[in-house]
This record gives sequence, structure tokens and C-alpha cells, in this order.
Amino acid sequence: MTRRVLLVIHPRRPDAVEVARSVADRLIRADISPELSVSDAGHFPLDALTGITVVPDDSPAAGCELACVLGGDGTILRAAELTRATGTPLLGINLGKVGFLAEAEMADLDGVVERIVARDYRVEERMTLDVVVSRGGQIRTRSWALNEVSIEKAARERMLEVTVEIDARPLSTWGCDGVIVATPTGSTAYAFSAGGPVMWPDVEAILLVPNSAHALFARPVVVGPTSRLAVEVIADAEGAGVMWCDGRRPVDLPPGARIDVTRSTIPMLLARLTDSPFTDRLVEKFDLSVGGWRGNHRDRARPAPTS
Repeated sequence: MTRRVLLVIHPRRPDAVEVARSVADRLIRADISPELSVSDAGHFPLDALTGITVVPDDSPAAGCELACVLGGDGTILRAAELTRATGTPLLGINLGKVGFLAEAEMADLDGVVERIVARDYRVEERMTLDVVVSRGGQIRTRSWALNEVSIEKAARERMLEVTVEIDARPLSTWGCDGVIVATPTGSTAYAFSAGGPVMWPDVEAILLVPNSAHALFARPVVVGPTSRLAVEVIADAEGAGVMWCDGRRPVDLPPGARIDVTRSTIPMLLARLTDSPFTDRLVEKFDLSVGGWRGNHRDRARPAPTS
């Protein structure tokens, strides 16, 4: 049976097309079929599609052993949408700035392709969130998130008034810019910018971060993975809201809307090439100073971060 790898590119980066063509050539030489969704293939010149299979947008990862993502974290989050239904692992090669979810950098491209060809990678599960939006007891939409569910005010000039509920009990009512509910994976993304803590990816927890809340108690809250979180937009408030899942899939939130967030039973699968500690990733991506570190005799045997 022919091995198949889906390529997912950043649609507005010309270099992503060039890199994808280079990866495709290497895969073809190894008798692996590179594939592109119809949408991504539309960014390629026709002569650059030689040897690449173009597949429908509705389920492009079906039958693929891996999705190789060429871009930054935003591209990886888009790829997560494409692969969620099939459980295809994602392997990100960072072409962006931070690339927290990416497993490798552009300079590592040749070695990454060799690892793909050799199936020399392991697969790590990352917790995701299920989201249900309702109003008046009627479900309006269902969604999910790998990083975070962000409930935000829809108009700049008005605050969003919400009540937060945890495990069927009210916690607090806030006038705020919004509320972020994040996974450990998402704790280094929008939730971090809003003042939330960093959580290690293997932590089993859900993070709630008020965003610019006008209240005495407006601190981040970390709850267990089985907790049920809800955010209600105050019914008689003047301001409406909007919900974003991973910065995508927006849903309007009129007064009276309710957003229920729980841990999903469907994890996201990320392909990993190294067993390096998460600490090293934090140091590298946030360019943290570690000058003066000596460690104990066992730690000194491990190469120290370069920052």
C-alpha cells in the first residue's frame, strides 16, 4: 500500500510553496505520495503540482499517515481542523516567528523529511476542548478547540458582561473585554498574553483567564480536567459578544447566550522528533536568559539551552 503524507501550507507565504515542493520531491523519491487539499493546491503554479495528488477539502487527511505542516502556529491550528476527524498526527515545520506548536525549524528540513521517511517519530496526545453555544435552552452551535475558547466583546466601545460558572455553581460576574478558556497547550498562546500561567503540556487541567475584567477578583483559575465551565452573557446587558475557537470559527453571542466548555474525548495528535524537556522549548521560544546555570552533575551532561 502506498504511503501518503498530507502537506498543509501557509497560504500567504510564497516560501511555503517552495518548501512544500522541496518536501514533495523528497517524499516522491522515497515512494511516498505527497498530497494537497484543493484549497492549498490553488496557491501552486500548475507546473509545481507534478507528482502531487490533489484531494478534496472536506477530508484531505483521510488515509494519510501524517500531516506535514509548513507555516507557523496559525497554520498548525488550521491543519488541526483538517485532521481532527481522521486522527492524523501533525508534524509542524516552523516558517513563522514563534512556532510554539511546531516540532522543527526550517533549517532542520532535510533531517525532518528523513525522519518521516523512516517513520522515526513518536505521537503525543494533546488535550482539546468541546464547546456548546446555546440560548434559551436551544443549542445554536457546537465546536472544539486545541488552544483556547475566547469569548470577546463584539464592540470596542462596550464591555462584555458575563457570569462564569464552574461545575454548575456561579463563580463571579465581570464586566470585561472577554474570558479565555484554554488547554495546557494553549496556555502559552492568547491566555499567556492575558496574564495566565504557563502549564506543561502533560498537565491534566483547564485554564480560565479573565481578560481586562473590572472586578476585585479577576485572577486566572486552574480547574481539573473533569470540571465543566460555562460563561453566560448577561441577558439584559447592552453589549454582545463573539466566540473564537483557536482564533477561528467565529460565533456571534447575543445577550443571553451560554457557552459550555468541557474536556473533549478526542485528543489532538502531534508528531514529536525529540524527547527534549518542555523547559528547553520555553527557553528557546521566549528567548529566556539562563546565564549562570550550572545544574547538577547529571544535568551538565545534557546540552544547555543556547539562550
